[in-house]
Amino acid sequence: MAASKKVVARAAELRELISYHNDRYFGADEPEISDAEFDELVRELRNIETEHPELKPEQSLLDLPGAASSTTFAPVTHRQPMMSLDNAMDESELRAWGERVAKGLDHQPTRFVCELKIDGLALSLRFENGALVQAATRGDGKVGEDVTANVATIKEVPKKLQGSARPAVLEVRGEVYMSKAAFDHLRNAKMKENEARIAAGKKPQPVPANPRNAGAGSLRQKDAAVTATRELSFWAYQLGEVEGVPQFDSHHDTLDYLAKCGFPINPEVRVVDSLDEVVKFCAHWQSLRNDLPYIIDGVVVKVDDLSQRERLGFTSKAPRWAVAVKFPPEERTTLLRDIMVSIGRTGRATPFAVLEPVVVAGSTVSMSTLHNREQVQLKDVRPGDTVVVRKAGDVIPEVVGPVLALRPKNSKPWKFPTKCPCDLRSTLVQAEGEADTRCVEPECPNQRDQKIIHFTSRVGMDIEGFGEKTVYKLSDAGVIEDVGDIYSLTTETLLAQGFGEVQSANLLKSIDTSRSRPLEKLLVALGIKHLGPAAAESLARRFGSLDAITAASADELSAIDGVGDVIAESVAGWFATKQHKTLINKLRKGGVAFDNVVVVDAPQTLAGKTVVVTGTLERYGREEAQRAIKDRGGKSASSVSAKTFALVVGNEPGASKLKKAIELGVPQLDEKSFERLLETGELP
Repeated sequence: MAASKKVVARAAELRELISYHNDRYFGADEPEISDAEFDELVRELRNIETEHPELKPEQSLLDLPGAASSTTFAPVTHRQPMMSLDNAMDESELRAWGERVAKGLDHQPTRFVCELKIDGLALSLRFENGALVQAATRGDGKVGEDVTANVATIKEVPKKLQGSARPAVLEVRGEVYMSKAAFDHLRNAKMKENEARIAAGKKPQPVPANPRNAGAGSLRQKDAAVTATRELSFWAYQLGEVEGVPQFDSHHDTLDYLAKCGFPINPEVRVVDSLDEVVKFCAHWQSLRNDLPYIIDGVVVKVDDLSQRERLGFTSKAPRWAVAVKFPPEERTTLLRDIMVSIGRTGRATPFAVLEPVVVAGSTVSMSTLHNREQVQLKDVRPGDTVVVRKAGDVIPEVVGPVLALRPKNSKPWKFPTKCPCDLRSTLVQAEGEADTRCVEPECPNQRDQKIIHFTSRVGMDIEGFGEKTVYKLSDAGVIEDVGDIYSLTTETLLAQGFGEVQSANLLKSIDTSRSRPLEKLLVALGIKHLGPAAAESLARRFGSLDAITAASADELSAIDGVGDVIAESVAGWFATKQHKTLINKLRKGGVAFDNVVVVDAPQTLAGKTVVVTGTLERYGREEAQRAIKDRGGKSASSVSAKTFALVVGNEPGASKLKKAIELGVPQLDEKSFERLLETGELP
C-alpha cells in the first residue's frame, strides 16, 4: 500500500528532526531533547521505513551513528567504522536481543562481557610501533575529528605502550569522560567567575549542565592548554584496527592485553555465562549508579567469543553481537511554578515548565520542555501542581505528569497564550491537523535570532565565534536583522558594539571563510523546512547553482532522486516569497558563493547501475566508497534488491545482505574487483 501524503511528510519531518538533534548531541554537545525522545523519533522513522520501504533513501539517517565532524579540527577517516550500538530499553528487549544472538549461533553456549556504559565521548587512539600518533572522535562513525593534541593532555592515556609490545598498528577505542569531582570543580569555578562578572556589571557566562557535555566540550577546545585544566579521564573498551598483535580468542583477552599495554580498563567489567546473569548485573548497577564517581546511563553487553562475533556479523549501523542496555531515567517530584512559551526559528511556540529547583540524576533541574499544546493538555499539568520530573537519559529533564492528590483546590487548567511573547505581540496560530502552535509574524525577533543562530552554526555555514551570545548582542543592537546582514559587518561596527580588536578580526575572518562554503551547506543554513543535508547535496549537484535551484519549478525539483514532492514544494515555496528573494540578494551582494559545487570529472562508468557496499574495505571508508560510486554516475544503495548490479563485500560484511545477494544471484565483488568496476563499469 502506497504511503499517504501525511506519512511522506512525517518521514521528511522526522529526518529533519533526527539530523538536527543528532548534530546537537554529537556535534555541538548541546542536546535539546532527551535520549528517550530521540529514540522515539528514530523508532517512529524506522517503523515508517519498514512499512514503506519506498520511502527509505539510499543512505538512511538511521544508518549513521553520529554527526559530521566540524571544520574546527582536521578530519580523520576511520579505517574501520566506529559503529553505534542498538539499544535495549528494558529487560524484555534485552532478552529479545539474547534470543537473536542464540538463534544466530544455533543455540551454542555463549558467554557475555558486561561493561558499564560511560556517559562520555567515544574516542579512537592509534598507536604505531608503540607510540601514540593520532586521536580522533567518532564523528559520524566514518569521519571524526583529529584531537591528538588535546588527548595528549589526558594523563590516563599512555603516550607509549608499556611492556615489550610494539605492534605496527594498535587502534584502541574507548570513552573520554569527566568525573563527578572534575565536573564539580569546573562548575564551581564557572559560578565564581560569574559572581565576579555580575559584580562588574557584565552578563554571566553559561555554566555546564552535566559531565557529558562538559567533557565533550572540554575535549574539543581549540587550545589544548584549556583541555589540560579540565581533568578528563579515559576508559579503554575495544580494539579497532590492529597489525602485529597476538591472536585473541575472546573479548576479555583483548581487555587483558590492553591493560598490560598501560590502558585503564574499567574495574567493573564482568564475564558471565548466561543472560540471566547479565540481567542481574544490569539490575545491580542500576540501583548503585549514583554511588560511582562518574556518570553511567546503562550497561553494554557483548558476546565474549570472537569467533562467535564473526558469525553474528553486523547490521548497517551496529554489531549484532553487542547491545546497549539503557537504564530507565530517575524521577523526582517538585513544584511547577509556571508554564511559559519560547519561540523557535520556524515560529514554533514551545511551552516549558519553570520548576522549583530539584536534584535529579545528580544535577539540579529548574526548567523542562513541555513540547506542545497537546502535551500540556494530555498531561494536564498546571502552575501550582506538584509534578513528577524525570531526567530522561540522564541529560534532559521531562515533566511526566501531576501528582493529583496534591493539586490545589482552586487549580485551573493552563491555557495556551494567544500572543507571541516578543515585543510585537503577534497572534499565535495552530494550523488544522498540526500539533504545533506557531508565531507567523515574519518580523518576530525571536524567530529572527533563532534563524541567525541556525545559519551560523556548524550544521549551517559554520561561522566560528558567531554563537548565540554574539547573535543576541548584534540583533538586540539592531546591527543584524537577518542572515544577510552578517556579510556587511565591518571592524568599525563590531568595535562600536564592544568587541575587541582581536575578536573582531577573528570573527570577520570566519565570516569571510564562510562565503565559500559549498552550496549544499548554504542550502541547509537557510533553514528551509524539510530540506536536510542529503537532499541539499542532491540539489546542489544536479542544478549547480543557487540561481538554478531558485528558478526551478516544484516538478523539476521533485524529479531529483532523494528530493520528492514534500521537499520540492517546500523549497520552491521558500524561494518564491518576496522576503526570501530580498534575503538572497543580500547574500549575493555580501559575496556568498552561490555555485560552489565540487565538480566531478570521473568517467560515468556506473551510469544507471546500483552498487551496494557491505563490510569494511582497506582502501576506502564507507563514505568514500559510496562517493566513488556516485561520482561515476551510479547509485549507492543501503540494501540489496533485484535491481542491484553488484555487492561489494569487505571485512565483517552484513549477513543479511550476503544472503539476499545469493538468493537473487547478485554478483559479489572483493575490493580489487570493486576498483576494476569503478574503472571500467564491467564485472570481472
